[in-house]
Amino acid sequence: MTRTILQDVRPWGGAAVDVVLTDDAISDILPAGTAGTAVGDVRVAGRGRILLPSFSDVHVHLDSTRIGLPFRPHTGSPGVWNMMLNDRSHWREAEQPIAWRTTETLGRMIAHGTTSVRSYAQVDVDCGLERLDAVIAAKEAHAGRADVEIIAFPQAGLLREEGSAELLARAMEHGADVVGGIDPCALDRDPARHLDIVFDIAQRFDAPIDIHLHEPDQLARFSAELVVERVKALDLRGRVTISHGYGLAKLPERELRALLEEFAACDIAWATIAPPSPLPTLLLAEYGIRLGLGEDGQRDYWTPYGNADMLDRTWQMSFTNGFRRDVDVEHCVAVATMGGRSVIGTAPRLAGIDDRPGLAIGDRADLVLVAGDTVAAAVMDRSPDRTVLHRGGVVADALALVEGAA
Repeated sequence: MTRTILQDVRPWGGAAVDVVLTDDAISDILPAGTAGTAVGDVRVAGRGRILLPSFSDVHVHLDSTRIGLPFRPHTGSPGVWNMMLNDRSHWREAEQPIAWRTTETLGRMIAHGTTSVRSYAQVDVDCGLERLDAVIAAKEAHAGRADVEIIAFPQAGLLREEGSAELLARAMEHGADVVGGIDPCALDRDPARHLDIVFDIAQRFDAPIDIHLHEPDQLARFSAELVVERVKALDLRGRVTISHGYGLAKLPERELRALLEEFAACDIAWATIAPPSPLPTLLLAEYGIRLGLGEDGQRDYWTPYGNADMLDRTWQMSFTNGFRRDVDVEHCVAVATMGGRSVIGTAPRLAGIDDRPGLAIGDRADLVLVAGDTVAAAVMDRSPDRTVLHRGGVVADALALVEGAA
């Protein structure tokens, strides 16, 4: 049995307490300064910092990153297909092999406070399973620091290049956890066939589904309605996530509400990267839609943005939504932590915008200590003064990984 004492910490910015961790769970919460220690206990100085559940990144492309490499000017042209071709032309040219890039980026994410990850791994006729292998390598390298789930992702679609569907199935055999899909109408232009392939593979492997949806409003609505039909017909409630879906946010409110009622009935989750045109975050909470946050690709051949910091992305979520009230900013933190776990399926959905879960006795000790007067202030300041714990053990401190934690 391993005991860790977090001394003088403020759960969700509240009163100072001592938090006792036994093995991988919170076992006691005591008044600050009263938790005794025994020989062998690990003590972590909280110094009055805020205690939060660690971050969950549920939409990251670990195989599409140049974090840690020299900055590269952007060369892509607009459109998913054109951007994919630009990536295809350059991803092998990087200064370091792709397994180094995936492992380096995941390590930096952990150092900043993320210990739960759902990552895409591109699978297509160009890369085969090479990029999937690189994400698996990162997962294995940091197995003691983070939990990683991998989405087999057909970035180039399933119908435009012969053999794509077969590769997606091979990726599931090879170690992927989730079946991905993308823009059934706009990219493959045969939404029924595209979705039939995705749902068939998911059923064969008893796997959840994640559908990228970049399509504009009415086209996105049509694709989403086809997804709903299949969830109902195949009894896959709670097994499907829509990623991006920002076109849906531009639907007239009556149409959007009708769709959200369907999502709620089917327990279809949503993952966002906090784009410039934000999702109606508070409306999703009103309908009880599971919502998680992610960082997408980072300083890659698609975008010059990204820094492996989910606290920074939480600031972006607050900013793009125009949030100013503390309760709304804190809700973004809840989405970025326990909300992401609910999307993956390792935690219950948030009960509303006031829900601040993850720090009760019995909860798993995946935690992050951050500096700040309040939770909202911590989001605004994004201090590097952080300590990260995974399953009760310290895995990073001051934005650096702790040696031996892997």
